[in-house]
Order: sequence, then C-alpha cells, then structure tokens
Amino acid sequence: MGERPAVRVGVGYDSHRFGADRALVLGGVRFPGSPGLVGFSDADAVAHAVIDALLGAACLGDIGTHFPPGEDAWRDADSMELLSRAVALIQGAGWRVGNVDITVICEKPRVGPRATEMRERLSARMGVAPDAVSVKGKSNEGMGWIGRGEGIAVVAVAALRSGDG
Repeated sequence: MGERPAVRVGVGYDSHRFGADRALVLGGVRFPGSPGLVGFSDADAVAHAVIDALLGAACLGDIGTHFPPGEDAWRDADSMELLSRAVALIQGAGWRVGNVDITVICEKPRVGPRATEMRERLSARMGVAPDAVSVKGKSNEGMGWIGRGEGIAVVAVAALRSGDG
C-alpha cells in the first residue's frame, strides 16, 4: 500500500428547483424576497455541494450516505449543521480543510453582493479563515432550466490536508 497523500481534492455538485414555501438559504445566508428551494432539508444547495466535495475528498461517501433524505432526523435540517457534522467526519478520518472554491449558478438572486457573508459563515463551520473559502455567482445566460429561473445549481471543489501536516 502506498503512502497517504498530503493533499486530496474533491468535487461536489447540488441543484434544487425553486418552489418551496420557505426562505432561500445559500451558504447559511438568507436571501429575503427570493423564492425558496425544494428539498428534504432546508435545501441549502451551497452547503450540500460543499459537504459532497469534503466527503468526496476524504473518500467518505456523499451527503446521502450520512444524512439520507427521507429519514425524519434530516427533515428540514439546517444544512450548516450538516456541514459541521461532515467536517467532524473528515477530521475523524485524519483530514483538515485546506480551502474550498464554490460557484453558484443562477439567474437570481445575485450572489456577489452576499458572497462575503457566505464566506464568513462557511469558513466558521469548517474551521478555516474566510480567505480559504471562495464564493462566486455565475449566470447561465438565459439557457436551460437555470436560465429560465427554475432553480439553482452549485459546484464546489475542496482541498483537504492531512491532519498531521
């Protein structure tokens, strides 16, 4: 068996459609006046993509493995709390968060003006400095389901460092 690498990288993706009778929450930040996302938990697509990126980098499965949709324990769950639990899992496996890069793809709301708040909330949950978390908003230029304003997609990339490094 080879040596454990000093760094691992994981990619996470999540998408949800608009239509829920609840507040829109992205990266732990509420967006008043925006329609909510449909999902079993609070449908925070940013937190979900980050969780999948972290778990993937640590080879610990995905969000559904640890927080299965359909189980009452996770109904309307605070996804930022799920993120804290995922960080504890990766730390238990000997990894630490290095940095995370997130792209939120939607026509509305505009993510850029709230990116700093999202970075601060996400970094606090992951135990890293805000400058280790990048949040970017991108439009889909009117194309496809995102361009029609039907929902949001998020891509996240996470780098983990060995816990002893």
